[in-house]
Formats: sequence, C-alpha cells, structure tokens
Amino acid sequence: MSLYYVQKFLYELNRSADLQTAYQADRRRVLDGYTLTAEEIEALVEPDIGLLYVLGVNGQILMHFAAFHQIEWQDYLQRMRDGVDQHGPVREGVYAMTGYDSVGEGS
Repeated sequence: MSLYYVQKFLYELNRSADLQTAYQADRRRVLDGYTLTAEEIEALVEPDIGLLYVLGVNGQILMHFAAFHQIEWQDYLQRMRDGVDQHGPVREGVYAMTGYDSVGEGS
C-alpha cells in the first residue's frame, strides 16, 4: 500500500486546476505518474470514498475529493461508514482502527 502517494495525488488534485482537468479527461492516465496499487487506482477512479477512507486517507484531504465529485456532506460521511462495513477497519494513517477484530468489536 502506498498511502503517501494516494494522499499526494489527492493533495495535488485539490490544488491544481490543470490536474483536475486531466483527471476529468482520463482518470486512469493521470494516475500513471504515481506509485499506486491496483486497489488504490480503482478507488481513485470510481471514486470509492469508503475504500479510500479505509486505506487511511486523511479526512481533510478526502472531503475535498468528495466535494470535487459533488458528493454531499451527509453522503460523504455515510460512504466512510459504509467503507468500514464493507472493507473492514481503517488500515493505516491517523484513523487506523487498532484493537478491533474483523466485525468491528473491541478486542
């Protein structure tokens, strides 16, 4: 997993109109310049907010990505909750869920 590169891409996307235009034109092609796993690429292409959250993307960066895709605030929050339900606990980053088993119960 390359959380750093996912967040770097999102940070740059949030700040660059040129990158936003390129992303809108061809999402996969614009990601070629980043060291990402297939799972990360799919999450960024979809966009899969829940999976990106579970992968550990910082919520401050992720909320701008959601807004870019015109995802409303309540839907954004629900997608993060759904991501944990579907993909398991947050794996990395500041939101990593330690001490939880596969069904989200404290150990």
